[in-house]
Order: sequence, then C-alpha cells, then structure tokens
Amino acid sequence: MRKSKATDRKRPMKILHIIPSVSLVYGGPSQMVVGLCGALASLGNTVTIVTTNSNGDRGQAALDVPLGIPIHQDGYEIIYFDCAPFKRYKFSIQLFKWLWHHANDYDIAHIHALFSPVSSIAATIARTKNLPYVLRPLGTLDPADLAKKNLAKQIYAQLLEKANLAGAGAVHFTSDQEAKISERFGTTTTDWVIPLGVQLPEPNQSPESLRSQYNIASDRPIILYMSRIEPKKGFDLLIPALAKLIQDTDFHFILAGANPQDPDYAQQIQTQVETTIGSDRLTCTGFVSGSLKRDLLTLADLFVLPSYYENFGIAVAEAMSAHLPVVISDQVHIHSDITKSNSGWVCQCTIESLTETLKTALNSDQNIREIKGQNAAHFANTTYSWPAIAPEVIFKYKTLVDPLR
Repeated sequence: MRKSKATDRKRPMKILHIIPSVSLVYGGPSQMVVGLCGALASLGNTVTIVTTNSNGDRGQAALDVPLGIPIHQDGYEIIYFDCAPFKRYKFSIQLFKWLWHHANDYDIAHIHALFSPVSSIAATIARTKNLPYVLRPLGTLDPADLAKKNLAKQIYAQLLEKANLAGAGAVHFTSDQEAKISERFGTTTTDWVIPLGVQLPEPNQSPESLRSQYNIASDRPIILYMSRIEPKKGFDLLIPALAKLIQDTDFHFILAGANPQDPDYAQQIQTQVETTIGSDRLTCTGFVSGSLKRDLLTLADLFVLPSYYENFGIAVAEAMSAHLPVVISDQVHIHSDITKSNSGWVCQCTIESLTETLKTALNSDQNIREIKGQNAAHFANTTYSWPAIAPEVIFKYKTLVDPLR
C-alpha cells in the first residue's frame, strides 16, 4: 500500500547534486555545492554529489581522487568520474552512464552550471528518466556572460539549454537581480531566489601578528581585495582609483587572489598595482583559503570588489560574515542587501565613483566602519548561512517532488 502524502512529506529525501567540477581552480561558486550538501545532509537527507576530476583548462593534472566510488564526507557522499574523452569541455561518458542507471534512485536532482556538457546532458537524462530537476545557472544566463562567445552560446542554447530550461522544475538564482536580468531563451521558468551560504574557520593569527609579518604600519588602514583575479572584477576601475586615492589618503592594499586559468593576467595585474601605489603599500598573497582567509578578513578595515557583474558575490558574503564593511559596485547582484542592511558602500562602475566611495569609506569615523561591520555580520549570519538556507531548499524541493508521489 502506498504511503499517504502526509507521511511522504515527513520522510527524508534522496537528493542528487550534479556539477562539472568542485575544484578550487573554478572558484567559489563551484565549491558552494559542498557547503549546501553538508547542510542538506545534516537535516537527515541522503545526499550525493556526482562530478568530474577536472582541475583546470590549461593542462593541469586532474584531481587526485578515487574514481567511480562513493567518498563519504560531512554526512553526504561524492562520486568523481574521469573527465574524458574531452577534458577541456568537462565531458564524462562514465558519469553519463552512471546517471542513466541511477537517476531513478533519487527524488530530485540539483544541476549546477549551464553551457557545460556534464550539466546539459545530465538535465537531458533527468528529463528522459522523469527525475525532477532544478538548474542553478551560476551566472551563465547573465547577458554580460552570454556576450562572450555569443554565437556559439546561442547555438548551444537552441540545441540543448532551451529544452533544459523549459523542462526544469525550477531555476535557482542566488539574487533578485540575477533572476531579473537572466536570459531564458524564450522559455517560461519557475524561479527560486535562494542565496548561497558561507562558512569560515576561526582566526588563527592576530591582526597584530599579521601586520608585523607583512610589515604594515599599525595605524595604516587596510583595503582588502580577495577574489579571483580576472577582467570582470573591475581592475581597470580599481587600479586608477587606487592611483587617485594614494595622492591624499593613507592606506595599505592587500591583493589576495590568483587565476589558475590565466596566470599571466594575474601577474600583469599584480605588476600594475605595484607600479601604481608602490611595493611598500602592497601585499600580494596569491590564492588563500582556510584560516589564512579568515585572518586576512579579520585584519582588513575595508573589503573592495568593483565587479562588472557578479550573480551573487561569495567573497562579499564571506567578508560580511567576518564583520568587515564592504565597498562593492552596483553590478554585484547582492548590492541591495548591502544597502538594506547598512553593511558598507555601493558605487557605480566608474573610476570616479569608486574613488570617491573608497575615500568616503576610509575617511569615515572608525565607529561608523565598526557599526557597518557589525551590521554586515548580523545580516550574513542570518541570511548567508547554510543552516538557515537548507530548510528553505528542502521545502522548495518538496513542492516539486510531493505532487509526483
């Protein structure tokens, strides 16, 4: 006898997450699936991630992980498959075979990224197997992102992604702005706006110790950039703004980031910043994670990210959770959260606006920055928190799954 719907609603779910890669090479948005799955599993659900061992597109060695077998961690399991035969495009025949045979073992699939063969074919398989699925675009439907390789993406969309969007139970956007501007290719979608969560370790070093290590004067305010070093982050705005700022404002700039996909560009930016403000006002750390990331966030007085487009802005949320006020552009799609919570300052994507906003922030009373930092932490810990987000995700999943039971 089939259980009643009331009983079905109470039983744990079997949830499948599919993502082309969780390598740190691809940045925070890929890593976020790990935090989400841990939170979903903590609620008593069975959660599986399937992904590839892809670890970059510039000849990097694949991730050194067991292939094709479940690895148990943080309450969920992750299964890696060899990225073959087309490593550059994150294609995995073994993953597709596994999904074809196991799709019906799950209640729902959450598929991350579009315009990637793993995601696109996974959605097609899910639809064929009548497995409800949710798509998270990761900013790939942003017109600014679609403008890159526009013709190829338009063809790809007509061949695969239009049907995938139309067949999705929902599309998971991470901000209202992302949902508002994203392309649907003529389809009508059910939109979920659910933010991402962040979780930082405890600090390991004191600010005084780090200032001494990096030779930063005790009374010099610190501006921190901590994100991937790539053109969309607005370095053509930030570097001229720092050049203007240095003329009459004292500060030290920490550049914490890298770009494994384009290390030449990252080195070029580092050189430009050093030439602009001088080596005595600059610390370059490269990519940071773990306790050092938290230590730098605790050390800084101000976080800056003048991006041309960010569908969410994980680095911003991390800064906020560490009590750090932020200066971001109005193209970081959570900018309205910053304004609403009084957690920092929002500028336009111009050199003049960024310069004046940084100057205002640095010249403001320290108490004002501290209040904004406290506001930031409160907002992040209640809104960008996996324990707060996971129950909402489960509720949303069940709106798709329960009618089918």
